[in-house]
Amino acid sequence: MAGRTVTRAHLSEAVYQEVGLSRSESADLVEVVLKEIAGRLVTGETVKVSSFGSFYVRWKGRRIGRNPKTGEEVPILPRRVLVFRPSHVLKNRVGRTLSPGDGSG
Repeated sequence: MAGRTVTRAHLSEAVYQEVGLSRSESADLVEVVLKEIAGRLVTGETVKVSSFGSFYVRWKGRRIGRNPKTGEEVPILPRRVLVFRPSHVLKNRVGRTLSPGDGSG
């Protein structure tokens, strides 16, 4: 599964297979859920999905960075950033899927 990307189409197909809605209804459901999550994050709310994790917006203040090519100091303006923090349940599931000594962890 490494290197593969899950898309809206994959999520819609999974809903179609698991729930039994039509393909169109499944796609609409995925869009509504994603739109709701995005809308809540834009307003600064935390989105918690049980057994999956939390999405939240964090404020990063102004700081000085450095241009890696020239070494010149460059101001980095304050901004809001999106953060995902996985739940312990998800961390444990991901951790169990790795085989010992495969270098993935």
